[in-house]
Amino acid sequence: MNENTLFDVIIIGGSYAGLSAAMSLGRSLRKTLVIDNGKPCNQQTPHSHNFLTQDGSSPSEISTLAKNQVREYETVEFYNGKAVSAKKTDSGFEVITENGEKFNSKKLITATGITDEIPDIKGFKESWGISLIHCPYCHGYEYRGKKTGIIANGDRAIHLSSLVKNLTEDVTILTRGKASFTDEQLEKLVRNNIEIIEIEITELTHENGYVKSLVFEDGKEINFEAVYGAFPFLQHSDIPEKLGCGLTDFGHIKTDQFQKTNVPGLFVCGDNSSMMRAVSNAVMTGNVAGAMTNMELVTDCF
Repeated sequence: MNENTLFDVIIIGGSYAGLSAAMSLGRSLRKTLVIDNGKPCNQQTPHSHNFLTQDGSSPSEISTLAKNQVREYETVEFYNGKAVSAKKTDSGFEVITENGEKFNSKKLITATGITDEIPDIKGFKESWGISLIHCPYCHGYEYRGKKTGIIANGDRAIHLSSLVKNLTEDVTILTRGKASFTDEQLEKLVRNNIEIIEIEITELTHENGYVKSLVFEDGKEINFEAVYGAFPFLQHSDIPEKLGCGLTDFGHIKTDQFQKTNVPGLFVCGDNSSMMRAVSNAVMTGNVAGAMTNMELVTDCF
């Protein structure tokens, strides 16, 4: 690959959002480079759900099919590696990989996702995305009617428990410390027969990622079949922020309705900029980012 090539667009991140943006650009005949290291955040999730035509497929099946379809567009190229930095240039952007290679483009799209800060508790990382899950829409149907725990506190716990209670009657909130609920919230939990356990968790016992029980600091062990976790996250890449992108109070990259950031020529899409963490939403925002980036290129030269 010629490093002197000036691409119309570089896309950092080649999962669902990045591939969706690449397809939109490929169909607009834009010379596009997708930089991706093949390590999506959902790589150990066995099945993806709530995505029309792909319900129940594995994440790898969906991304492989998507990549094969995008490869059909001759103006789209792929680079297997990790982008570690980017800077503004007279022509647009320069992106540098971990191997020191440099690529230039007129516009930049980052579809870099987020990194979950999973607590350092035995069994958590091995079960994340399998039976330690984050979203009732993505996973809840498969665990309907099951004994379910929710690791969260305060408003986040109330939000999750209201959704999960629609799927199962057996819900327990696990605050891992002193609960912080208002009187009104506590009344709702009592009315819905939702127990609160404030004791710290020391272990999640599992079989190949499928939870069997939670062990608590006081030695008590309770069987569960599914556990939701509302954990904090970080931006997977610091490139957008270092280029000057603002973040929301929740830590997502700020965009307008067309996935455009406050940095001229920079668009973002997928989990890095949306609270709706789902494959369908990643594909949608990627499609919008690709189309709007093409529109900006058209406007620049028409």
